[in-house]
Amino acid sequence: MKILMVCLGNICRSPLAEGILRTKVEEKNLPWQIDSAGTGAWHVGDLPDPRSIAVARSRGIDLTDQRARQFKKQDFTDFDLIFVMDSSNYQDVMRMAENDTQRDKVKLIMNEAEPGKNIAVPDPYRNDDGFVNVFEMLEQAAEKITENYE
Repeated sequence: MKILMVCLGNICRSPLAEGILRTKVEEKNLPWQIDSAGTGAWHVGDLPDPRSIAVARSRGIDLTDQRARQFKKQDFTDFDLIFVMDSSNYQDVMRMAENDTQRDKVKLIMNEAEPGKNIAVPDPYRNDDGFVNVFEMLEQAAEKITENYE
């Protein structure tokens, strides 16, 4: 299974989602590959936001091997599932999809933990206090992903 996590800039939410899911996958010894990307190109090549790194580190997860990249059409071919953080990311990714097979891969991540509720993972970029909440939301979703797709 190859899973891609997507947010806006690939420095806050999707790196956390990647790190959390990667840790859970390793703990369960699943042969999955996890990556992340952003719909925008502002931070390509950058490390995750220092606040994402800090909250992950406080939970024993290292994000410093990640570098931001932009989502590309090839990702539809390279990944089995594409989890987006909010409706804006969802719309951006869906606009790039060329067929139903590609569209079927794209899912709102919190629907794994709260099916059908379409809950957005809030962007914590302008809110220092939001990173812990985002981590906890993504941890809940990642646990369900490992259960639902194992």
